[in-house]
Amino acid sequence: MKFYVLCLSALLCLMLSCKKSEHKEESTTTKTKIVDLTHTFSEETVYWVTAKEFKLDVVAKGDTDKGFFYAANNFETAEHGGTHIDAPIHFSKGKQSVEEIPLEKLVGSAIKIDVRANANNNPDYLVSVEDFTTWEKEHGQIPEGAIVLLDTGHAKHYPDKLKYLGTDQRGPEAIKLLHFPGLSPEAATWLVENRSINSIGIDTPSIDYGQSEYFKSHVILLSENIPAFENITNLDQLPPKGFEVIALPMKIKDGSGAPLRIIAKVKEGV
Repeated sequence: MKFYVLCLSALLCLMLSCKKSEHKEESTTTKTKIVDLTHTFSEETVYWVTAKEFKLDVVAKGDTDKGFFYAANNFETAEHGGTHIDAPIHFSKGKQSVEEIPLEKLVGSAIKIDVRANANNNPDYLVSVEDFTTWEKEHGQIPEGAIVLLDTGHAKHYPDKLKYLGTDQRGPEAIKLLHFPGLSPEAATWLVENRSINSIGIDTPSIDYGQSEYFKSHVILLSENIPAFENITNLDQLPPKGFEVIALPMKIKDGSGAPLRIIAKVKEGV
């Protein structure tokens, strides 16, 4: 009897040792890389041509007479500029403002639609239904509740306003000079009618392309309480699927938009 007890104890020890070894091996081979998808806010930040640009006023920066260092600033800026969120109310009466957007819309599994090859030499490129169906042929149907990111490659021009916006002029007259890729209204309609996504983002100044006059893609998406992230970056560092996004805006009451800090969590070594 004593022999069997000793054998059983040895077997249990061996099993526990194997489990620890498996867990250790998994933890050493699977790592999470955090990718910052946010442009820094500064005097270089790109804003809509009619919006107030970012301004930082230094209140204090230096040693005090009490012997400690102290720094503080004031800043002012428009809601819509740099890496930011468009709340549904931005283009749809009665829909969610910034603080009303559920966090589930801003945090979760994400996919990337890579259209860089198509948009490379076409600043007026419109992401199409075909771009989505082509992605699905290779990766499967866009998951329910996904955060969809559109990689046009346009972020490479930031913060050069002439290349990024199509003009370095400002004011209402500059609107007609805007040129950058966006999402076609047909593709926005297809997403709303055929898929169930939580939010969408793009590496250009607007979810509608630069020459848009009626901002139809905004209206289509935001009317369904689907918020949009604009002026995001580093999408070339993301895989087509299998990563998570955390997109947290400044929580502005009644805000139509807000500065956004957005990151992606990508598993590596699997």
